[in-house]
Amino acid sequence: MFADRVLSGMRPTGNLHLGHYHGVLKNWVRMQHEYECLFFVADWHALTTHYDTPQIIEQSVWDMVIDWLAAGVDPAHATLFIQSRVPEHAELHLLLSMITPLGWLERMPTYKDQQEKLSGKDLATYGFLGYPLLQSADILIYRATQVPVGEDQVPHIEFTREIARRFNHIYGREPGFEEKAAAAVKKLGGKKARLYTELRTRFQEQGDEAALESAKALLDEQQNLSHGDRERLFGFLEGGGKMILSEPQAMLTAASKMPGLDGQKMSKSYNNTISLREDEAEVTKKIRTMPTDPARIRRTDAGDPDKCPVWPLHLVYSGADMQQWVQQGCRSAGIGCIECKQPVIDAVLAEQRPMRERAQVYLDDPTLVRNIIADGCEKARELARATMRDVREVMGLEYK
Repeated sequence: MFADRVLSGMRPTGNLHLGHYHGVLKNWVRMQHEYECLFFVADWHALTTHYDTPQIIEQSVWDMVIDWLAAGVDPAHATLFIQSRVPEHAELHLLLSMITPLGWLERMPTYKDQQEKLSGKDLATYGFLGYPLLQSADILIYRATQVPVGEDQVPHIEFTREIARRFNHIYGREPGFEEKAAAAVKKLGGKKARLYTELRTRFQEQGDEAALESAKALLDEQQNLSHGDRERLFGFLEGGGKMILSEPQAMLTAASKMPGLDGQKMSKSYNNTISLREDEAEVTKKIRTMPTDPARIRRTDAGDPDKCPVWPLHLVYSGADMQQWVQQGCRSAGIGCIECKQPVIDAVLAEQRPMRERAQVYLDDPTLVRNIIADGCEKARELARATMRDVREVMGLEYK
């Protein structure tokens, strides 16, 4: 069993492109073999900015899931589900909204930034203001320990940690907490109880972070503790109350280096993309007609790869020998632009071929995708229900 649980989601935007593959999906494919992974379709998040065009969301959901499967995300190793099929997300979001200061949401760096970028839309809605809190609920409901994000999303994870801290501070003060925690320590057994107490003392008296991490690792190894005792001991470590919601860590992922057909970042908004499962003839045509170094008007003109949009694609798809061949051939006019583009075309098509083959199985039988998602939603709901039982109990909502 994996010690760490990873959660990651994507808004349904329809067919994905190679920028999504190199920026997110390759990481997912790797992580599913290293961690317990939950990957979800963030369809409610899509409504925060596309509430007036909901008809585009459904087909986009299924197209995107097929792209995940085509890229190598394996339902045997990861749980795939749709956010809106797990209504506990909305319940936790509502309950967290009761304790979230308005100023925390208004200060989110993406709030004003997105309003400016999408100035043509009326985003003066609670849904848009509150989407970072819904994002926090998405993470906290699964007690995820790791959330893969780029640099720009780190404030959202820190916000989620603050929400968890605030919730635990308000609701983690159960009656007799210290006595229950002391009883839980004894359940560790003599040797481990002494080690836990020593590590806790070192952290609380000296601020020893290594001692804190060692104590957490010690608790993670214990199989005989109930969930309640485990959370009490985690809370007792840091001097607080019972930890009902655990604080996630940001797992920093490298930004996608996948350039678009014009040399800019690959993005649908720039109309410079190659879809994951795009037709081979169309991919070949797109790359063949890419702009090149404007100084190379004739075949005999020498060029500069650093000024050519094709060169960044070689940095992604070509090895050192091929890159050297391009540099020498372009600068000496020894190769033409079509010759330069052909290895990129070959490499992109080779990358896409297994994706198209994997996707075809699901295109031929769409019920396979529906079944994968149905199974994933049920697994996700089991985890979500367990968290919500604890949340309702401490908030006084478990009426007997």
